[in-house]
Amino acid sequence: MRSRRFTFLGYTFRPRLARNKWGKNFVNFLPAVSKDAIKAMGREIRSWHIARRSDKSLGDLARMFNSIVQGWINYYGRFYKSMLYPLLRRINEHLVRWAMRKYKRLRRRETRVRQLLAEASRRSPRLFAHWRIGLKPDGWTMGAR
Repeated sequence: MRSRRFTFLGYTFRPRLARNKWGKNFVNFLPAVSKDAIKAMGREIRSWHIARRSDKSLGDLARMFNSIVQGWINYYGRFYKSMLYPLLRRINEHLVRWAMRKYKRLRRRETRVRQLLAEASRRSPRLFAHWRIGLKPDGWTMGAR
C-alpha cells in the first residue's frame, strides 16, 4: 500500500476532514504543519530558556519572542491552524514556570500562577502573539490533562 501523504516546505499534505460551503463534511487532500516542523519549533522554544529569564518582565518576554511566534502563526497557521495549538499552549506552560521562579511568593503555587496569568491575559489580551488568536492561559483548566 502506498502512503498517501508527503511533506513539503514544512507542511504535511494528507487526507483531512474539510467542510463545503453548505456545511457538509468531506475528505480533502489538505496541508497542515508537519511533525518535523513542530519538533523544530518546540526545540526553539526550549532554547529560549524562558523560565531562567527571571530578570525580565512579562512585557519584555513578549517583545523578545512575539515576532518569532507571530511568524510561525502566519506561515504554519495558514492551513489547519489548530495543529499549532498544542505547541503554542506550551509557551503558556513556560510562562507559568517563569512566574514561579521569578516571584518567590509563588514558588509552589502553580494554580495561583495560572490564575494570575489568566488575569494578565484578560488585562492585556494582545500582549503575546498566541494570546491574540485565543490561546490565553485560562486559570483553572489550563494544563488540565
